[in-house]
Amino acid sequence: MKKKKKILIAAALTVTALVVWIIISALLPGGVSNRKGRESAKVKSEAAENAASGKDVKKSGNKSGKDAKRSGKDEKESKTDEKSQENSEKKTENKVGTGESQDPSANAGSTSNTQQADQTPAQSKSGIVIVIDPGHQSRGDSNTEPVGPGSGKAKARVTGGTRGTTTGIYEYQLTMTMAGKIRDELTRRGYTVYLTRESNDVNISNAERAEFSNSKGADAYIRLHANGAGSSAANGAMTLYPTPNNAWVGNLSAASKSLSLDVLNSYCAATGMRNLGLQPRDDMTGFNYCKSPMTLIEFGFMTNPSDDSNMANASFQNRMAAGVADGIDTYFGR
Repeated sequence: MKKKKKILIAAALTVTALVVWIIISALLPGGVSNRKGRESAKVKSEAAENAASGKDVKKSGNKSGKDAKRSGKDEKESKTDEKSQENSEKKTENKVGTGESQDPSANAGSTSNTQQADQTPAQSKSGIVIVIDPGHQSRGDSNTEPVGPGSGKAKARVTGGTRGTTTGIYEYQLTMTMAGKIRDELTRRGYTVYLTRESNDVNISNAERAEFSNSKGADAYIRLHANGAGSSAANGAMTLYPTPNNAWVGNLSAASKSLSLDVLNSYCAATGMRNLGLQPRDDMTGFNYCKSPMTLIEFGFMTNPSDDSNMANASFQNRMAAGVADGIDTYFGR
């Protein structure tokens, strides 16, 4: 009986609990089903968000990968461009080094620099004045003039000179030709050059020629001549200068001797002419009126077949001119 009573009480409690649960569920919004639905919806929402997040992460990862790949590609292209530019610059340097032609506008500065460099030696000599005297003239003048200023001794104003026994060329013709060539060579090197005469048909004395040189403020006076001798065997070149005992220009002897030596040595080196050395002379009117270092060069013997023929040759004359110019360069320390 007691056992049956306990069962009835348990059943009543169960029914009561069930009724209470039903009442509570009815009172809550949406009831139990709604709560489960909300919980289910929440789970689905979270799943959707996670899925979306996964897609974003994947997309972001893909994007980052692509960006990294693109960045790597850009870096590679940049390095390639730098290498290409470097190679291009090296090719340009090599082209300049080998002297290949380039766009003039691109190398205008270099051209300007090159021209300036080429002009520098000329500018450095622009203040040096050289006066050249082509010895003799077509007709001599036997009238006399003092050998030196105030001298009681006199000489002919100027003579006609000698003549080539092989070529028939007169000395005054040879010296005029050589004066022009030496002038052109010295001018090309930057010197200021004057000639005492520009043609053969003149009458200018030796003293007047020296005075012309003085009027131009010459730094050096170069007298051009050719030799002659009774024997056709005589050959070679020499230069003349005044001695320290010269009454008028003794103070210029040392400088004149130095100039004479430089001109003669360079001339013989350029032409192969026999070097006969220096000859001191104090009786030359063309020296004794001069106020600058001076020299007289005897190019060779017009009475010698070999010397005469060589001195008449245009190509050999160019060597003669270059030799004299070289000697002047040496004298002035160029």
